[in-house]
Amino acid sequence: MIYDPAPDSGGSALASRSSKKKFIFRKAESDSNRIGLLPTEGWRKRNLQFLNDVLLPTLLAKRKPARIIEGVPLANGIEVGVTWLGHAGFFAQIGGVNILIDPNWALWHGPVKRLHHPSLWPSELPQIDLVLVTHAHFDHLHLPSLRRIARGQPIIVPRGVGDIVKRCGFGQITEMETWNKVRFRDLRITLTPARHWGARMIHDTHRGFGGFLIESPERCLFHCGDSSMFDGFQDIGQRARVDIALMPIGAYLAPSGRPVHMNPEEALDAFEMLGAKNMVPMHHNTFPLGGEPLNEPEERLTRASVQRDIVERVRILHEGESVLY
Repeated sequence: MIYDPAPDSGGSALASRSSKKKFIFRKAESDSNRIGLLPTEGWRKRNLQFLNDVLLPTLLAKRKPARIIEGVPLANGIEVGVTWLGHAGFFAQIGGVNILIDPNWALWHGPVKRLHHPSLWPSELPQIDLVLVTHAHFDHLHLPSLRRIARGQPIIVPRGVGDIVKRCGFGQITEMETWNKVRFRDLRITLTPARHWGARMIHDTHRGFGGFLIESPERCLFHCGDSSMFDGFQDIGQRARVDIALMPIGAYLAPSGRPVHMNPEEALDAFEMLGAKNMVPMHHNTFPLGGEPLNEPEERLTRASVQRDIVERVRILHEGESVLY
């Protein structure tokens, strides 16, 4: 089914009304959180170290096998189900809606090799009602993965990203500005700010980026997207009571030297700024995109969680693993 937005007192709504795709383009409110594209001093040395210490060893190593997963548990009532698909990809169940966020089943991104075989493939997931994409980077907007799951569902993306997914097989494509809201069934979905950038290529810096607040009448799930540390997390936490925050913890030693991702301690700082109850980490142990040792993000997160006495609130999932809250 194909969807068009309709006005609603709480923001735009997605309702089954038309078979015509409608694109929404608006001028950006602010680019203050956009990170520049130029590398910092020493980028040649860092790239060489990344090549020798991370990229080449993973290229030569055998890809690890998938974990054996006995299906995805179904959330009941007001439960929120979270299934990590690897990298920033999640299958989420909230308010009776099945949502796919930033799915990526790629085994390669150019010379970057996926560390594990995926443990859950699209055919093993329950029916997908709605798809969200946080920004246009190839590791978050992976076109072959999107084409595998597109069955006419609506898809929500930041401004300027709709043209990339328009031939994938989705229904309504809704573009959002930061802090815009749309409704889908009983859910309210808000595009939140992030400190990152959205260009898919060097020349298309007009594309937006961000995270998503996904609110049912009872619960709230937050997917951060990609972000470095910034005070906007405080603002996000003041606008919603977040039950589960999906926070990136890896690729913090970027070969370019640009501060584009959070390290585990910063991710915990952001989690606490949000005032969220629970945290599930992402953006680690899937694709080697940073100069840090591959196991370091998870180890640092575990250590910092113990030090802060919040171990019971931080759940580290294996690829394909699910948790119900």
